[in-house]
Amino acid sequence: MDSGVDSGVRTPLRSTAADGLKIVVVGGFGVGKTTMVRSVSEIRPLSTEETMTQAGVGVDRTSDVVDKTTTTVAFDFGRISLDEQMVLYLFGAPGQERFWFLWDRLFSGTLGAVVLADTRRLEDSWYSIDRLEHHGTPFIVARNVFPGATHDLDSVREALSLSDDVPLIDCDARDRDSVKHVLITLVDHLFALTTARETTS
Repeated sequence: MDSGVDSGVRTPLRSTAADGLKIVVVGGFGVGKTTMVRSVSEIRPLSTEETMTQAGVGVDRTSDVVDKTTTTVAFDFGRISLDEQMVLYLFGAPGQERFWFLWDRLFSGTLGAVVLADTRRLEDSWYSIDRLEHHGTPFIVARNVFPGATHDLDSVREALSLSDDVPLIDCDARDRDSVKHVLITLVDHLFALTTARETTS
């Protein structure tokens, strides 16, 4: 399916669409959440990126992302049809600590989440995981591949204290097919959790 993003033409929702899933992408500042939403959305994504100004000096931790000049101040929004009936609505959460108060509202009605991680700054993933566990929101972790990343997935799992039932995969937030694989992994995870609950109930 063509995304319709490059041409500027909005891709209409299929008439057969019956199920909508709200998914949130969370993670630290500059980890690639906006890029992920942009690369996979079949409509022109809504973005609330603003130019970083002197107001953030001394407040925002930017030493690890010195080339970044913009930041999300509310959320990103995109949409992707997984198949003829299932549609994902994607919300990218702001990564900077001063905007974390928005997260609880974004989590409302969310069926699952993707924690996007940068292995050069794994500590930035802790808050995301903590808040998702607090809300009881199922999630997977996707390691965004950056140059210079050396940790293997087993090391990442251990560092983040992830249980074996939490999927952990690699991704390239710039690549549409890679991001689709991440989202399908999350949907499969949600389906497996639902099936397990129904079996034990």
